Amino acid sequence: MNFTSKLPSTGTTIFTVMSALAKEHNAINLSQGFPNYSSSQKLNDLVTKAMNTGYNQYAPMAGNLDLRMAIAHKYELLYKSTYHPEKEITVTAGATQAIYTIISTFVRPNDEVIMFKPAYDCYEPAVEINGGVTIPIQLSAPNYKVNWEEVASKISSKTKMIIINSPHNPSGTIWSKDDMLQLQKLTKNTNIIVLSDEVYEHIVFDDAQHQSVCLFKDLKQRSFITASFGKTFHNTGWKIGYCCAPEVLMSEFRKVHQFNVFSVHHPSQKGIADYMQDAETYLSLNTFFQQKRDLFLNLISGSRFKFQPSKGTYFQVLDYSEITDEFDVDFAKRLTKEFKIAAIPLSVFNENDKDDKVLRFCFAKTDETLKKAANVLKRI
Repeated sequence: MNFTSKLPSTGTTIFTVMSALAKEHNAINLSQGFPNYSSSQKLNDLVTKAMNTGYNQYAPMAGNLDLRMAIAHKYELLYKSTYHPEKEITVTAGATQAIYTIISTFVRPNDEVIMFKPAYDCYEPAVEINGGVTIPIQLSAPNYKVNWEEVASKISSKTKMIIINSPHNPSGTIWSKDDMLQLQKLTKNTNIIVLSDEVYEHIVFDDAQHQSVCLFKDLKQRSFITASFGKTFHNTGWKIGYCCAPEVLMSEFRKVHQFNVFSVHHPSQKGIADYMQDAETYLSLNTFFQQKRDLFLNLISGSRFKFQPSKGTYFQVLDYSEITDEFDVDFAKRLTKEFKIAAIPLSVFNENDKDDKVLRFCFAKTDETLKKAANVLKRI
């Protein structure tokens, strides 16, 4: 058959490649971002209870109302910010579906979308498949700081959307209050939509505060927040997320969402809603993951890898420039095959495969796994 691909340059994701390689070589897999420990038994039991008590048919298109109310309560508790549970919150099949649907709803052919690289790999294909044009702003290791003069220079009459991500995957950095104020200043009195990927909002370290777009009045009025229960509650395979936005934006989002997914797994939604009645289920995550970050970094302190401690997410970037000058993809594959440990090379998220000689390691693993991984890394 003859057809023209809408994503001609897109291949298999690096996550699939590295996880498959890890499996083939029986390597410790610190590449793909998922925990290797169980989600809460209490949460599992609540989902089972929901199944047994009749939550087995379609959820409302916007999501189970109990869950949307729990989400609204969370924003009031954490940020003193209000989202109407019936009009401004929609439950999605993971954050990736929310991101794709937001882009599909608003981006038309030749619209420009600014994004910061290294960028999570679902952003650009969604823009491309909708005919949009990606305007990249490349950030540099190790600090990945934004040059706001460069951002200002990239904004044009064609700019439809700016995609941001903090805490940032893959670098583990976070945006400051000043960063958010700069973004608010640049977008004020424009029609630019901000898509704020905040899936790691509950994983911020060293007493730092997550700077959500909902904390900034003008930004909130033009922004979508996307979030993930899979990242929050250690069950990425459930693919339950949500997004929040002002009603005028959310009503447009739902026009597409209803024909894209319509609704997602109902018993999981009800179980999560009941689980969130105890706010400690998400408030305790910073401490939980900081202990894992600190354990991992203490264990590899004698290695030849250099690092700045991750400020958020459950990823740690390690600089290998004192070990080899290999291209990061090649080095990552060699580590998997020869040393039996898998990581993610960051060049695949950069413009023109910019190689900063760094790899991303996931520390959302059992302490036993992290100890085994550290022993390997110290031998390299």
